[in-house]
Amino acid sequence: MSVKSPAENQLNIEISEEVSEGTYANLAIITHSHAEFVIDFVNVMPGTPKSKVKNRIILTPFHAKRFMKAMIDNVKKFEAANGNIQDMESVEIPFNFGGPAGQA
Repeated sequence: MSVKSPAENQLNIEISEEVSEGTYANLAIITHSHAEFVIDFVNVMPGTPKSKVKNRIILTPFHAKRFMKAMIDNVKKFEAANGNIQDMESVEIPFNFGGPAGQA
């Protein structure tokens, strides 16, 4: 029986400069089939009638559940350090999104 040291189990992950800059998204659209979950990340800008998907992530159901658990764990840690995140269901978003008010 051989025992691997922690260094032997490490995964070397690289990230390109372009990817490391990230992409802002303020909307996620989640769909699924029997074989996969698809998460489309969108940046919706106020006053624009059309938005484009910025990134699409496709996960197996197993990895989708692991991702969900990791998000729950990270949100709990964030809130423990920074206070509760206000849920969007309790926030009233104005129809003008901070821009000029519409007129009829």
